[in-house]
Amino acid sequence: MAKRRKGRPINGVLLLDKPYEMSSNNALQKVKRIYFAQKAGHTGALDPLATGMLPICLGEGTKFSQFLLDTDKTYIVTAKLGVRTTTSDADGEVVSEKPVDVSDKQLFEAVDTFRGTTEQVPSMYSALKYQGQPLYKYAREGIEVPRESREITVFKLDVLRFEGDEVDMEIHVSKGTYIRTIVDDLGELLGCGAHVSMLRRISVGSYPRDKMVTMEQLETLLEQANADDVSPSTLLDPLLLPMNTAVAGMPAVTVDDMSANFLRHGNPVQCSGAPADGVVQVYIGDNVETGEFIGVGQIDDDGLVAPKRITVKEN
Repeated sequence: MAKRRKGRPINGVLLLDKPYEMSSNNALQKVKRIYFAQKAGHTGALDPLATGMLPICLGEGTKFSQFLLDTDKTYIVTAKLGVRTTTSDADGEVVSEKPVDVSDKQLFEAVDTFRGTTEQVPSMYSALKYQGQPLYKYAREGIEVPRESREITVFKLDVLRFEGDEVDMEIHVSKGTYIRTIVDDLGELLGCGAHVSMLRRISVGSYPRDKMVTMEQLETLLEQANADDVSPSTLLDPLLLPMNTAVAGMPAVTVDDMSANFLRHGNPVQCSGAPADGVVQVYIGDNVETGEFIGVGQIDDDGLVAPKRITVKEN
């Protein structure tokens, strides 16, 4: 007999404002416990020293976390000039210290070279894996391993403040971009070195910043529910965004109940209005606005919508 999963089958996406010095996994586990959720997963780790938007998918929402991993993100970062570190942030050991003699003109010319599409070599302190192990594990053992450069796009890079040896920037980047590497490369370009002293993620895809909630807010609501002798879900669940927000902007198709059943059993179906290729949202009903979201399909070689990430039907 299969072991029953502990927790409740709550589905949705929580936009957590991850606190400073907490790992993304610890934040995930805390949210999972607060919601007493059966399943939970985050959508791209933030360093412990970073704060800001960490979408946490609950229940069936975990099936769509990959699409948030693949989306663009925006950060506010403070670069500390004059000091280069092993990890390119304030947590690392100092590699070099140099005087800062940088003019506004030099800074803006250097910053301009990062805009657009370029190649970036991932940091040895990234979570990318080499032969099954994350790079940071090799780095901690003093082992340097080969890393391939990857194409990244910096959609926007604005200097917000330049005072003394500090530069505040807002950076909107494509998936897989390492802000620490940009700052380290900027420091080398300026000839003085630099590291990240503050990093905050302010957006993931099109998610609204004003929907972020802190861990303190969640814990306060849990305490309030217990004090008022009401179910915590009464106060906590309204903070969740629908699962389909993880795939916002993707083309959508509608199916009837029979086709939905076919999809849930792994079979492709014919959908009118489906694009020639790519990935689509799938809804049961006559239109997307009022239909029930059941997941994501992939257009196959026959032009049919094949199941890619389909939710389990609730009893």
